[in-house]
Amino acid sequence: MMKRKRGFTLVELLVVIAIIGILIGMLLPAVQQVREAARRADCSNKSRQLGLAVLNFESARQRFPPGWATGDPDDALADGGWGWSASLLPFIEAGNLFDQINFDVAVSDAAHEEIVQSVLPNFLCTSDPADELVDVQSTTPDPVGGGGGSGTRNPPSSGSGSTLVARSNYSGVFGTLESGNGSRSPLEGDGVFFGNSEVKIRDIVDGTSNTMMVGERRNDLGAISWVGVLADVAEPFVRVVGTADSTPNPSDQSFESFRSYHTGGINVTLADGSTQFINDEIDLDIFRGLASIDGGEIISLDN
Repeated sequence: MMKRKRGFTLVELLVVIAIIGILIGMLLPAVQQVREAARRADCSNKSRQLGLAVLNFESARQRFPPGWATGDPDDALADGGWGWSASLLPFIEAGNLFDQINFDVAVSDAAHEEIVQSVLPNFLCTSDPADELVDVQSTTPDPVGGGGGSGTRNPPSSGSGSTLVARSNYSGVFGTLESGNGSRSPLEGDGVFFGNSEVKIRDIVDGTSNTMMVGERRNDLGAISWVGVLADVAEPFVRVVGTADSTPNPSDQSFESFRSYHTGGINVTLADGSTQFINDEIDLDIFRGLASIDGGEIISLDN
């Protein structure tokens, strides 16, 4: 008598498919977490490398690079405007690009079009989904925020046309308050980087291990770039520096704040070259204390 070969019933097949679906559903978040952990580690390493470049610049020039430099020490929007990160190009193996820049001519000058669109992986966090080239004219943050302060001209709320610049996810720390908007002059930040700044190691009286100099930024509220200040766009200064006027990743999504796509916080680099992950839940007074160079606060990241 022949034996009948038994196959899967429809019910059994559906059960197997359901089990496989559940396993995939359980596995995908774990895979995503592993990928994000790798991206966060890569981001931390890039931030650290920028911090080392800043310290190498300081060792060569006996001062930190300016937040952005202009041809007029009393005008934060005068020609020039190249940012702290542009000053680091020779220290991140981009000396050829550095040599093509005329630092006396405005960032926005047509002669610099190819330069400002040069994508440098050193400045890109892979967790940020924004394009490598971002349009500083495509967003309209609060136009007042970047236009006030001593020796500045109010920029328009938004520009016309399109101005593409290479994206960055790392901004210098301007200090505890937003530049302009009646808060603080863009030429008088209380952090490491501000307009025409010449901060020296000895100026960081709060201690280099207790002072942030580089922090993460996102590009969804406005373009952040390594190139510097473009005078004709809304909030030109906070395209290259950020402020600690709120804790990381604030719910109000203020443009000038430090923000990231990493769950729970941001990567920052301190003035001693070390990199730390700052939790979103950090006390605001502590975070502001870390952003100032001479606030006299007795705080540390162990608080």
